[in-house]
Amino acid sequence: MKKIVQTPNAPAPIGPYNQAVLKGNMLFTSGQIAINPASGELVMDSIESETQQVMENLKAVLAAAEMDFSHVLKTSIFISDMGNFGKINAIYASYFDEETAPARETVEVANLPKYVNVEISMIASL
Repeated sequence: MKKIVQTPNAPAPIGPYNQAVLKGNMLFTSGQIAINPASGELVMDSIESETQQVMENLKAVLAAAEMDFSHVLKTSIFISDMGNFGKINAIYASYFDEETAPARETVEVANLPKYVNVEISMIASL
């Protein structure tokens, strides 16, 4: 049976989905964008601060499932401009140990929800 994972420390879903679903020891997060959960406002002053907010939202979802970034097996990164990849990657990398970093894909897309620049989802396991 699946368990819905929810936390007030990450943005509430804005559609028919949940922050994450736990099935057995596997956690599947929904994509996170840079919404500050306290204010409900987008953090868009720089690509670095936007990416950091996304990662902090994911950190909160992982914590709600009693996990952290060391449990992450795979990430999917969607960006609106591949020219931002280096800046996004630098912030993303600061959350992982390079030797045990997860598998990853990074894809440039035409648009993202609320016209943000980056969205990231994760699969993790205990």
